[in-house]
Amino acid sequence: MSTRKPATIAVRTGIESDTQHHAVVPPIYLSTNYGFPAFGEVPNYDYTRSGNPNRGLLEKALFELESGKGAVVTNCGTSALNLWVSAFLGPDDLIVAPHDCYGGTYRLFNTRSQKGDFKVDFVDQSDDQALAQALAKKPKLILLETPSNPLVRVVDIEKVCRLAKQVGALVAVDNTFLTPVFQKPLELGADFVIHSTTKYINGHSDVIGGVVITKTEEHAEELGWWGNCIGATGTPFDSYMTLRGIRTLGARMRVHEESANKILGFLQQEELVGKIYHPSLPEHPGHDIAKKQQTGFGSMLSFEFAGSFEQLKHFASVLDLFSLAESLGGVESLICHPASMTHRAMGEAALEEAGVSQQLLRLSVGLEDADDLIEDLQQAFQSAKENG
Repeated sequence: MSTRKPATIAVRTGIESDTQHHAVVPPIYLSTNYGFPAFGEVPNYDYTRSGNPNRGLLEKALFELESGKGAVVTNCGTSALNLWVSAFLGPDDLIVAPHDCYGGTYRLFNTRSQKGDFKVDFVDQSDDQALAQALAKKPKLILLETPSNPLVRVVDIEKVCRLAKQVGALVAVDNTFLTPVFQKPLELGADFVIHSTTKYINGHSDVIGGVVITKTEEHAEELGWWGNCIGATGTPFDSYMTLRGIRTLGARMRVHEESANKILGFLQQEELVGKIYHPSLPEHPGHDIAKKQQTGFGSMLSFEFAGSFEQLKHFASVLDLFSLAESLGGVESLICHPASMTHRAMGEAALEEAGVSQQLLRLSVGLEDADDLIEDLQQAFQSAKENG
């Protein structure tokens, strides 16, 4: 485990590793296959699906950032989740997942369980009784998503991991919203960390990817075998680009959060804003837990639009500096209507159970000047009032 600080790991991984031409930045290895040194002698890399120098450097950076022992980089975040469950679950095994998880996660687990691949129980993991009932079923895997998408609910990682060990369950934490800059799940007892690297890790909305990071080398080897087997691994170019994005991760996360804090202050004064969801707010149910297990509150926030639905649609349409789009964590600011966008695959009943209303809007605060972002929000709210 590296003793270096995260910013140093992010910047220095792979630097000056080229032994042929001594390039400071590692080159891209686009080759699909590699020569064998001699008959019967297997090299470190033979075929890019199973291993590639660029992907290897990215995996090293990611598992060192998360204080892990290994990692498998995949071709998207959903693929990382699919790899994880494929490696460890059989038809009779149970996974406990958040009832308010990302819509794509819900769709993946729900659909595969309906096919009989495994069993799933979607649970409010902040409800002690509901969690105890789920653990009594002896699950094999538990997925935590904290903060959750889109309501940024917070779950006590250390507590759940302690309870999971009592029933022999392995725990993974989706750390996409906070990154290792603000949260280290493995140090809190988790067995795996999962990221959609498409988001903050890459940070520029131009590469799709995912990763499963492990606490043990044994789990890394098992996941690596399965990643190669089902063809879930990431490409050399995408790995190169993601490592390039990681180099500014620490600096980006600080500015994201600073701007989000300013926007929160503005939203608290706006009459068309109802309930605001962000762990930094003292009234947030997970505020105290977040202070304990996080080193930052992040820049993802949601709020209930307090006007009519027609006003909501107008508000979203006249924003200039917040693009109406899915995904998150890029340099550009985004606004999302989860019920009709990222979480539409859940269906009305599941959305209601998760607390995702038609009035909910989610903001991914980018790296534009915070004052410009506030001015844009202000004009859009005013326009909604005048045209509602």
